[in-house]
Amino acid sequence: MNRPKPRCRRMRCRAAGPVSLIAVVTIAGLTWIGANTGGGEQGAAPSMTTSAPAPPLSSPTAPVSPSIAKAQLDSLDVKGRAPKTGYDRSEFGQAWTDDVNVPEGHNGCDTRNDVLRRDLTAITVRPGTRDCVVLTGVLVDPYSGKTIAFVRGEKTSPAVQIDHVVALSDAWQKGAAQWDKAKRTDFANDPANLQATDGPTNQQKGNGDSATWLPPNKAYRCTYVARQMEVKARYGLWVTTAEKDAMVGVLSTC
Repeated sequence: MNRPKPRCRRMRCRAAGPVSLIAVVTIAGLTWIGANTGGGEQGAAPSMTTSAPAPPLSSPTAPVSPSIAKAQLDSLDVKGRAPKTGYDRSEFGQAWTDDVNVPEGHNGCDTRNDVLRRDLTAITVRPGTRDCVVLTGVLVDPYSGKTIAFVRGEKTSPAVQIDHVVALSDAWQKGAAQWDKAKRTDFANDPANLQATDGPTNQQKGNGDSATWLPPNKAYRCTYVARQMEVKARYGLWVTTAEKDAMVGVLSTC
């Protein structure tokens, strides 16, 4: 009897092995922690683990070129901050949905777990989830410089949160209010705009832009600002005068 062949996604069928990479690549403005930390599945027993394959996403590791970054910054429109009227997290779609047209969209794994698999090392995953659900791992947090042991669970998951490098509320006030729902959902789940980070540090950032918040780890600020500019350029968002001045100040130190 012919048996159906098992489904095998290119990035899901690699041989299991240890993962080693340093995270250098968001929810700021998240209005409820549960969506950020739980991913819908909490309280898993870490003992039920298996080694995970190499993460499917790559982190931007190239050094920041101040001249290129400055040119990109100069390409952004400079306007005042629009009112926050009408903003709600739901305007950016279901948190961590896989139904998006960005890298890793429609891969059978929610966005939060995709980013955890990219940014954490030494990860273990829940059996039976096609190497999707991350149970444990280690984050070398680029924002704070801390090394954080991640353990999935209702009380432990908040130690590692996913930040929007360009906060959703900030995006709303600088162009995203005019987008359709599909584009906003893509923006909220685009790996280029997401970073696993220390929970308290993420909460401190809130909805801040570069004029009001920068990573406490000064060694990462050039990369952080360059990432914000890249995301804003890609999606057609603008910057305020204060924000641009702050970015120029950071780039002058790179």
